Amino acid sequence: MYGVVLHAPRDLRIEERPPVAPAAGEVRVEIKAGGICGSDLHYYNHGGTAAIRLREPMALGHEVSGVVAERGEGVSGLAVGTRVAVNPSMPCGHCAYCEAGLQNHCTDMRFMGSAMRMPHQQGAFRQSVTIPARQAVAIADATSFAEAAMAEPLAVCLHAVRNAGSLLGKKVLITGAGPIGSLVTVLARLGGAQEIVVTDLNPFPLALAEKCGATRGIDIGTEPEALAAYAQGKGHFDICFEASGSQAALQQALPAMVPQGTIVQLGLGGDFTLPINALITREIRLLGSFRFHAEFAQAVALLGSGQIDVRPLITAEIPFRQAIDAFEIANQRNRSMKVQLVF
Repeated sequence: MYGVVLHAPRDLRIEERPPVAPAAGEVRVEIKAGGICGSDLHYYNHGGTAAIRLREPMALGHEVSGVVAERGEGVSGLAVGTRVAVNPSMPCGHCAYCEAGLQNHCTDMRFMGSAMRMPHQQGAFRQSVTIPARQAVAIADATSFAEAAMAEPLAVCLHAVRNAGSLLGKKVLITGAGPIGSLVTVLARLGGAQEIVVTDLNPFPLALAEKCGATRGIDIGTEPEALAAYAQGKGHFDICFEASGSQAALQQALPAMVPQGTIVQLGLGGDFTLPINALITREIRLLGSFRFHAEFAQAVALLGSGQIDVRPLITAEIPFRQAIDAFEIANQRNRSMKVQLVF
């Protein structure tokens, strides 16, 4: 069995990783598809983000789907051959936050492909992974492995939309048209938003965002003052999803928000400087949104229902042995949205 293992920035290798037999309550899943996430790119390009650094070789990847190949004692409901999406989030289940229903804030969280812990939590870009059975969620017959591998980023977006509240009839601004921003666009359209404006610095993702349901795409690179028109009369947008992780994007969005509007920050970035008086005097709610829990199963169900189509966002499917080529293509935002590895 082989996996896609990072040893240092841009030192990505295809290495043998022996399969692990499932213990009681576990299943072994043969991976079929895996999406390259922004965090995978941070590891590949820079060896991590902020204080989280690669300290030992680590298999990357956490957006995956596959087939149950083997199951341990006591596992029911997941027969060998079941097609599944793999939930990469493994909360402990017994800390104070888990018991309060805030599993995404677990104090002993294990998350696939993360260097936060030492030893690192190995990722899922491997030909098979062994996981607790509860992390394998059966997918509908009509759902492809490529679509099922989109369940994780979709779950992130479902959690953000849940934090924002109802979108019905709302005017929505989305800053950043990458996979997360585009999936939020899909959910905003599904949620009945009256208007959806998406901004980015690149025309390629903006064109895809418009296909996902955006009423307008704004290239901030060529139209840097375009949002200024929405700031007239104390703002225009009821809700903003900031998906770029950019201080500039958040600062540009603030004047366009109506009083008591809501900004949901999804994009991870460094330390931001904000005009705090604008937040106070206009009573803007600034909310963080981090990962997901119950939303993963909801994402799988939503994909199986046929209500949304994530296929236009999958811009390349590349054999995992060509992982370096795949990561280099994923780095090119002028031609790529979601690049997936095929196992």
